[in-house]
Amino acid sequence: MTAVPTPARVVPSSSTVTAGRIERPVPHPRRDRPLDPPSARPLFGVRRSGSVQAWMLVLPVDAVAAAAPMIWAPHYFKAFGALSLITVALVCGGGRYRARLHLSVLDELPTLLGRLLVAIALVAAVFALRHDDLGVMEFVGASLASIALVVAGRFLTTGVVLTARRRRVVAHRTVVIGGGDVSREVVTLLRRYPRYGLAVAGHVDSTGPAVGLGDDAGGQFPYLGTLSDLDDLVQAHGVDVLLVGDGSFREEDLLDRVRTPATEHCDLLVVPRLHAFATATGNSDHIGSLPVMRIRTPALDGPAWTLKRAFDVVVSVLALMVLSPVLLACAVAVRWEGGPGILFRQERIGRDGRRFECLKFRSMRPASETESATQWTVARDPRIGPVGRLLRATSLDELPQLWNILRGEMTIVGPRPERPHFVERFSAEHPRYGHRHRVPAGLTGLAQVSGLRGDTPISDRARFDNYYIENWSLWLDAKVLLRTVAEVVLARGR
Repeated sequence: MTAVPTPARVVPSSSTVTAGRIERPVPHPRRDRPLDPPSARPLFGVRRSGSVQAWMLVLPVDAVAAAAPMIWAPHYFKAFGALSLITVALVCGGGRYRARLHLSVLDELPTLLGRLLVAIALVAAVFALRHDDLGVMEFVGASLASIALVVAGRFLTTGVVLTARRRRVVAHRTVVIGGGDVSREVVTLLRRYPRYGLAVAGHVDSTGPAVGLGDDAGGQFPYLGTLSDLDDLVQAHGVDVLLVGDGSFREEDLLDRVRTPATEHCDLLVVPRLHAFATATGNSDHIGSLPVMRIRTPALDGPAWTLKRAFDVVVSVLALMVLSPVLLACAVAVRWEGGPGILFRQERIGRDGRRFECLKFRSMRPASETESATQWTVARDPRIGPVGRLLRATSLDELPQLWNILRGEMTIVGPRPERPHFVERFSAEHPRYGHRHRVPAGLTGLAQVSGLRGDTPISDRARFDNYYIENWSLWLDAKVLLRTVAEVVLARGR
């Protein structure tokens, strides 16, 4: 049976797969003095941090402002109620609302107006289907007041947030990663301008304290430890922002440390290396004149993943029923060509390093179980017959994995699962290979529809799989599925 290099659940490079689970590295102990609890060490005089969020003020005010016209137009109360809900949903952008570091209503105005107009158009379209055109025009006219009130509300809430930041009533506890020149400049700006709402607890780096930081800053920017101490520091200081500057740390180590369970709730901000040439993008921000990019934290649980699982169940059940004649024909063909043993069962690694039995139609017969578990099969293996070659080319040999999906061992779109022997080997040979196991293994994946099947570099597959995870969305799943259909129809399999 051909073993296509497939993904597995994220295993940090320092982790190992043992007895079907991931052994996670023991947190590094503090090498210096013990950390004081956050309450004992005020940061710039700030004793409150991420417990108060901007959305707690901004979103309620937006909602009330959008719905306010129902007061003088009560006959449209349902329409304005819907407008209020849609406005808040669009402002959130599919995730939790995050206030920018550099707060400016004028900067946000084009995006805000665009989303308000979309919300009004959606409500007006539904209104037109249920009522007369005159009523739609009256609603649209009244909704102009919603736009004005929401914009006015934004000026109000922005002023309140900025005042709270300047007075240090609210600030987010921050650890700066790196002690280089850029990190020094960022800390200076944050100390000079509290309007950005970040209170720096200190910095971590690989070679010790940064010269000119801890001492010159009067102890307000101490050296806290190395990257391996980051998990403990986040918990001890109540940190909710990690700001990556420059320093002596390795990027591979950084990637491992900012995607751990202890740091996954933190906002990740990065100062681009060529900051003088930074361009404006949807996730850009700035501290003074230094651009800062907000790195998206992959949403690997929550309502969207519940919807993904529901989709998996519905599609797998329907596919098993609709494709039952195809499954039967494949089973008969496999039995005719290779004799007994229609299904090929093989242990694979799934999410969090859990092992499961992956099902496929048999397309060849391995010489032994040991060979099956440890031997890489090439596309032109002489043991693959005509039926097996056809099944592989059309990916029909993967159809039994619909049962794995229904059982929750796999998902429709995700990194392809791999055998334990190769997971251990590839994790040792390729940086961040194990990080693929942060999500369930998939029937199809971004790497596979991008041409990375068969005898293609494992490092490339790992990069594509981790890119998929870091940028996961329901729409990305939909794109992979559409490309998978094209791959199957055009028989671009192994």
